[in-house]
Order: sequence, then structure tokens, then C-alpha cells
Amino acid sequence: MKSKILIIGACGQIGSELTHKLREIHGDDQVVASDISYGNLDIVNSGLFEILDAQDSTALKVCIEKYNINTVYLMAAMLSATGEKFPMKAWDLNMSTLFNVLDLAKNGQIKKVFWPSSIAVYGPTTPKVDTPQYTIMEPSTVYGITKQVGERWCEYYFNKYDVDVRSIRYPGIISWKTLPGGGTTDYAVDIYHKALADNHYDCFLSENTELPMMYMDDAIKATVQIMEAPAESIKIRSSYNLSAISFTPKDVVASIKKHLSDFTIEYNPDFRQEIADSWPSSIDASHARQDWNWKHEFSLDDITNDMLTNLKAAKKEAD
Repeated sequence: MKSKILIIGACGQIGSELTHKLREIHGDDQVVASDISYGNLDIVNSGLFEILDAQDSTALKVCIEKYNINTVYLMAAMLSATGEKFPMKAWDLNMSTLFNVLDLAKNGQIKKVFWPSSIAVYGPTTPKVDTPQYTIMEPSTVYGITKQVGERWCEYYFNKYDVDVRSIRYPGIISWKTLPGGGTTDYAVDIYHKALADNHYDCFLSENTELPMMYMDDAIKATVQIMEAPAESIKIRSSYNLSAISFTPKDVVASIKKHLSDFTIEYNPDFRQEIADSWPSSIDASHARQDWNWKHEFSLDDITNDMLTNLKAAKKEAD
């Protein structure tokens, strides 16, 4: 039987769009999507799908053997804002799933692993502008702690057991296809939905909070690109800095107003402001550009145009 790809957390924001892209590249019958529930019927019905809790090492092993899986994309995680509400659940989910996958790879049952890290690995002591690849990392959130620890384990499993594990530190991700999933950068998704529905948005971050952001198309492109790169090109086995553009809520408002001139916003920072303040405002991704030719495509105005166009079309179709 030909070896297949397994996506864990395939119904999530990034996982769902990654699943579609990989099925487009490799074929619907070569990509097994999995999640803990039938949370995205589009994913469930468009190819192979398994209910799978990756915290259960036995169930994961059975799935790997059933489909002859050789590549795993571990996209399941509890994100930053949700993780602060449920710290131990976040730790257990984010770490146990990683160990289960790495151990199967160590034993030769998986050939290649993708595990996403995040800008949450940084903290308030990290240089905020053009944050370098190698720098101070003192995360102040449970999510960031799990990602920093995960990076160290990925590098360890590569050095100790020659596990081909690859990772990128995602910035905030923007997509029109899926709703926000509990992240601090989710304002940059929700604001477009509210702009069309209410012509107004209550923002949980202050107007000048600058954060590194990326359109989903670019994030999927980077994920596929690093996994397709020759192993010798992957020089960093903890996680690569990844960047596209940085902007503030005020910048997004200005971009939306080019389409919806009467759009209004009110700023009411909550507990997520402290999380955002601990993260970089811009990222140096020169290692990714050099090692595997990373280059983003979407500007803020490109993102705004695509978000509004597609959300309008989706609403019209739903009506």
C-alpha cells in the first residue's frame, strides 16, 4: 500500500486549509484528515477522515499502521487565549500529542514530521523589532511555554534520533474560510466579519498594537514549501522564524475604510492585550528566506480585498 499523509487537527483553522492544499497536491486518497470530532464536514466529506485523539498513543499508532502513514502534520493545539483559561489542559494537549508523534518517528514508523511553533515562544524581554532567529525567549503564556519546550524537544529528537522534524513559528494567521480559534491575533480575522455584518468592531487590543501577521495562503505555502525542501536545506531543527507583514488594528481599519468608508471601531483592551504586548512587532525571517527560499505574497490591502470579497460571496451564497 502506498504511504500516506496524516493531518492531526485537520478541522482547525490552519489544519482545514492545509488539508485541502495537500489533497490538491497529492490526491484525496493519499491524505488522511483526523480530529477529535466531525467539526468540519467539508473536510470530513472531501476525503479520508478518522476520529482521532492524538493524546492516545495507542489510537495514534493504530491509525499510522492502518493507513501506512509516513508523514504527519501535527496541527492540533490549544491556542494562546484559550490556553490561559485552561493552562493544564493546554500543557497536556500540546505536549502529549508532540511526544506521541516524535516517539513513533523515533521508532521508524513515521518518516517526516511537521510541527508548528509560534511567535508566542518569545516574551517581554525579547527584542521586539526584527526579532532575530536566535534571541532571548522567555514566554509569558502557557501556549508560548509549550511551544518553546516543543522546539527544544524537536531539535533533541533530530540530534539524538535523526527524526526528520520541521517547524516554523507562525505569526498571526488571517483567513476568511474559518472562524477565529482562540488566539490573541484573532482580531484580525473577526474585524472583517464584523465590518460586513455590523459596520463596527469592538477591538480587544489597543489601536497601536503592532504584531506580525500573515495571510492563510502564505502560511499554507510556507508549510508545504518547508516540507518539500530537501532535508539538507533544513538547517534549523527547532523552528524557523517566519514573517510576512506587521500591522496594527488602526492599520486594518484604514485598509477596510477604503472599501467601507463608514466603518467604525472602538478599542476595549482585555486580558489579551498583555499577551500581545509580550510578543514581537516584527520578525527577521532571513534564515527561512536563505535556506528554503521563503517569500510572502500578500500585503495588508491584498488581504483586506480578498477577505471582504470572499466573505461577501460566502454570505450571498448562504442567503
